[in-house]
Amino acid sequence: MINRRHFSIAAGVAAVAGSPMVRAQSSGKIVLGQSAALSGPAAQLGIQYAQGAKLYFDRVNAQGGISQRQIELRSLDDGYEPDRCLENTRKLLADDVLALFGYVGTPTSLVALPLAIQAKTPFVAPLTGAMSLRDPFSKYAFHVRASYQDETARIVKQLTQLGLDRIAVFYQNDAYGKAGLEGVTLALSKLGRKPVATATVERNSADVAKAVETLRAATPHAIVQISAYKSCAAFIRGARKAGYGGQFFNVSFVGTQALADELGRDAAGVVVSQVVPSPYSASTPLAHGFVEAVKAAGGGAKANFSSMEGYLAAMVMVDGLKRAAAGKGLSREAVMTGLESLGAQSYGGFSVNFSSTDHVGSSYVDLSMLTGDGRVRT
Repeated sequence: MINRRHFSIAAGVAAVAGSPMVRAQSSGKIVLGQSAALSGPAAQLGIQYAQGAKLYFDRVNAQGGISQRQIELRSLDDGYEPDRCLENTRKLLADDVLALFGYVGTPTSLVALPLAIQAKTPFVAPLTGAMSLRDPFSKYAFHVRASYQDETARIVKQLTQLGLDRIAVFYQNDAYGKAGLEGVTLALSKLGRKPVATATVERNSADVAKAVETLRAATPHAIVQISAYKSCAAFIRGARKAGYGGQFFNVSFVGTQALADELGRDAAGVVVSQVVPSPYSASTPLAHGFVEAVKAAGGGAKANFSSMEGYLAAMVMVDGLKRAAAGKGLSREAVMTGLESLGAQSYGGFSVNFSSTDHVGSSYVDLSMLTGDGRVRT
């Protein structure tokens, strides 16, 4: 097991029919479209991300909106399934949303982005770090978070510095899981190593018995998990019951608080990489403002990594909208120009940098550790 004293936590799909014109939303609400998991085994990812974004949009609306126009986040449930996301995206584009914002997941974003490109619509702040959405470069896609390659490189560095070089990978059998596996494999190859074993789970499934058997037999020092919280929790419980005593590392998409809630006491010692600063500490102006917004909102709003990422993404989106509105009118093209014109910006201590040739805003990665009482240490 990792000694806590040595655990360093550092500061071609179907196209939209026709050839859409570039339209401007000249009056009424500014409508942003989102397709996300709001039900099913990955529901908390979409729910928390959308709640965080809504916190900031509500704050802006209470102050008069953008040029006296209110922002509406129109969220449709896709259950983390690409086919449902595809239909949602077609509907949102047909409804003439100004931008697609806050899509959740790699397989869903991969079917949505080509439609956004066809419709010449900005695709902003998807909750995914897959390189397949970043390379090749698309002028329509804007990424606020670090990539899975950034996250897995940080995880592999942490493990190998501790002498834990027998690393296995448990991954979701789809584009998301394969992106994470590729990141781990790339990071290990730079050290002349490779994963000692791999095993998969199907999307929206918690059938992990075979994966537990496969990876336990390989006797890894640590297992890197690239899946959502339900399946990762099931794997951790199953592996520990089978006698595995090594480490578990997860990338941020797992849903940190959701994973902690699923595991309960079994969460102790599980590590999760993060792409935003801790929301549990007011040490940064970003976290302080976010926590205050959560307190003011009351109700079902919760302070966690997923909701703070949504809050941060909304801050960036609003800055792009403000710059677009300062021009000749809010159009899809104007929003893209507005976002590109941000350059290097600090959002309460979190740096985002966009330009006309670079739409990857951040490479920030940190590590956190879960405790057995439902908390997250950073």
